[in-house]
Amino acid sequence: MLSLKRLFIFLFGFVFIAILTLGWLYYHYHRNLPLPVVPYEFSIEPGSNLKQISSQLVHEGILPNSWSFVLLSRLLGKESAIKAGDYRLTQEISQIALLAYLIKGDIRQNEVRFIEGWTFSQFMEALYAHPNIQNTTIGLNEEEILRLIGASENAAEGLFFPDTYYVIKNSKDVEVLQRAYRAMQKHLQEAWSMRKDSLPLESPYEALILASIVEKETGLDSDRAEIAGVFINRLRIGMRLQTDPTVIYGLGNQFDGNLRKIDLQTDHDYNTYTRSGLPPTPIAMPGLASIYAAVNPAATDSLYFVAKGNGESIFSTNLADHNRAVAKYQRQQKK
Repeated sequence: MLSLKRLFIFLFGFVFIAILTLGWLYYHYHRNLPLPVVPYEFSIEPGSNLKQISSQLVHEGILPNSWSFVLLSRLLGKESAIKAGDYRLTQEISQIALLAYLIKGDIRQNEVRFIEGWTFSQFMEALYAHPNIQNTTIGLNEEEILRLIGASENAAEGLFFPDTYYVIKNSKDVEVLQRAYRAMQKHLQEAWSMRKDSLPLESPYEALILASIVEKETGLDSDRAEIAGVFINRLRIGMRLQTDPTVIYGLGNQFDGNLRKIDLQTDHDYNTYTRSGLPPTPIAMPGLASIYAAVNPAATDSLYFVAKGNGESIFSTNLADHNRAVAKYQRQQKK
């Protein structure tokens, strides 16, 4: 009887302590925590683990200790579910509500947008102008920036994928550069692996150069493959590309918006009227549509095209037809 009584007391005590513990945990995790200031803003860096995040929140003055938040996250199986980003708290919040908030990722994200057809110079201007990005590459030349992000190329033009990138406050410009560079490498390699056979392109980089020309020649998706087909045909027969955007790119700051006959006749590395083959580097950041057009050009006999003035192009297989098209659509544009 005594043994049963002691067992009963032990079980009762165990249950009582368990209830007290659960009650304390419930209260501890559901009671609102005072904020250092309202509203309170903080950032969670990409790559931060649970212990680092918990310690940061203690340092920020949001959590009373780190172990209870770590325990809560692990009990709920959310150890790696917290999202990086900028957060804003407008009122007192409990630990369990805070965890749910950080998991949901209801964050104030800053975005920086790079447009298809932009040059590297325009890309960097947008990066440097962003108020929440630290500019750590100012004063570095292209090669120094490329070495900093782990790129092997010597020229930066065209190497960064145009897209909208979300960043947290005080992100470094080099981090955005790395993301855009890796995105371009990924898309370019995927496209190259699906290229048509027997293209007169020797590498993904040459495909990138052609894609950048296609990007600058048209903004119309339906024309990209056909325009790429024209340039592929010219490369196959050794005909010069004779494309104005490369000449304009080569002129740089000298271009005043008016491309003259003397500009087409003055030789330089990017003058595809005086030099055969592709220019030495891309001339802009091509988007996905232009990249895929470059490696999967339309099967066409066309060797010429001219803009109609409405965004579309008219294609010709011979010079006589092309000259008639040029005369027709130039007259319309003048009218």
